[in-house]
Amino acid sequence: MTTTKKIITTVAFFTATSLMAASNGETLFKACATCHGANAQKAALGKSEIIKGWDSKKIQDALHGYKNGTYGKAMKGVMKGQVARLSDEDIKVLADYISSIK
Repeated sequence: MTTTKKIITTVAFFTATSLMAASNGETLFKACATCHGANAQKAALGKSEIIKGWDSKKIQDALHGYKNGTYGKAMKGVMKGQVARLSDEDIKVLADYISSIK
């Protein structure tokens, strides 16, 4: 394979991966939207903080905390179950997506 073909293949791979990750964040958020609202604008079940406007790191920290049981108040039990299935990569992609919601 020529150098040009390798470069094109590499760029195509990373572009596709980035697009899938962006799409995956939106897909992952659909489960969250039930309680947090389509634009992350609601206090989930009237008890949580509104997550719209949070930066990615704050969201990741909260989701990892829910997952390992070190974060949360009234929604701790509910959220622990919600994030249990998420990988570290899922959490990052999801947090990046939520933080991008305008």
